[in-house]
Amino acid sequence: MYMLMMVLDDSAHLNDVLRAWVEAGVKGVTIMESTGVNRVLPRPVAGPMFAGFSQIFGSGRVGHNTIFAVIDDMETAETAVAATEGVLGDLSQPHTGIIFAVPVAKTWGFPEPYAGEEQG
Repeated sequence: MYMLMMVLDDSAHLNDVLRAWVEAGVKGVTIMESTGVNRVLPRPVAGPMFAGFSQIFGSGRVGHNTIFAVIDDMETAETAVAATEGVLGDLSQPHTGIIFAVPVAKTWGFPEPYAGEEQG
């Protein structure tokens, strides 16, 4: 088993990415709001005259969405990544997101198979 995690840069794409993951076979996705250090620490900006315009015009979004799920195999991860890139484009491009998978040694409270689903 693996934990598949994604930090999605633009939350406007959240529903499309979630649909892509579900269609790729990812079940039980959890969504959290998150913020990266580059969005919190002060950075040089265009002068004080423009300070606050992003908030006025609604683009002052600070956060991301972090989505994660426990999956059975790396094939599901690869399928989910391909589906995500179908929505966002190449993940190596800026302002898309990052996806990674880490091995899960053991789970507790994880139904086998998912509760309420038929085996096929």
